[in-house]
Amino acid sequence: MASGEAVQGCRVDLNGQVALVTGASRGIGRAIAVRLAACGATVAGIARTVEGLEGTLQAIREAGGTAEGFAANVGDPKDVARVVEEIEAKYPKIHVLVNNAGVTRDGLMLRMEDDAWQEVIDTNLKGTFLFSKAVGAIMMRGRYGRIINISSVSGLVGNPGQANYSASKAGVIGFTRTIARELASRNITVNAVAPGFITTDMTDVLPEKIKNEVKERVPVRRLGNPEDIADLVCYLAGPGASYLTGQVIAVDGGMTA
Repeated sequence: MASGEAVQGCRVDLNGQVALVTGASRGIGRAIAVRLAACGATVAGIARTVEGLEGTLQAIREAGGTAEGFAANVGDPKDVARVVEEIEAKYPKIHVLVNNAGVTRDGLMLRMEDDAWQEVIDTNLKGTFLFSKAVGAIMMRGRYGRIINISSVSGLVGNPGQANYSASKAGVIGFTRTIARELASRNITVNAVAPGFITTDMTDVLPEKIKNEVKERVPVRRLGNPEDIADLVCYLAGPGASYLTGQVIAVDGGMTA
């Protein structure tokens, strides 16, 4: 999209900006990548395999946007350093970073295997740290940036059977608030979005009885959709959010109100 071109379907103008989105192959990550591109950003999507990103890239390109896929294990420091270097070589500035990549390995704490704990922490929390550190250095040099970390209401209130997931997402919140203070002087904002129950591949497997019980707990009486998250991320990525940093915004239909 050319600079200054009207951006359809988005009230935020991100023309000329580069946005890196981890976990962009499906669900919330895909919706965020597509919406950022619709707002004019050039999107660098990250997933474990480039093949897994084809659906996202196709959706962006068919809508007239620009995107490229990159493969990386977000919990591997060498892999993260490599992929950020690749992206920086093509795009000297990265304006927006969305740390969305996440996994679940649910189970009661007393029965949880060490590997199930570590995999979730490495992906959800360590991955957020690694990308924020690598991309944050680029933003510091450019004296501009928007870092948006995808947490969860599970990191706010806890959820039985998700000790690893809740711990990782609570960690993301603490990390967000801390680096927001560290980076603010360089015109870099850092915020967290905490989705509630969102309709994705993870929730699709839940029995209808469970989904209905969840809806009863949500004041708006419905599950959220990935676009609900993507809309907020685009706002946080834009110029209108320049005075908003260190915040955690729950998008949960009022469940934690």
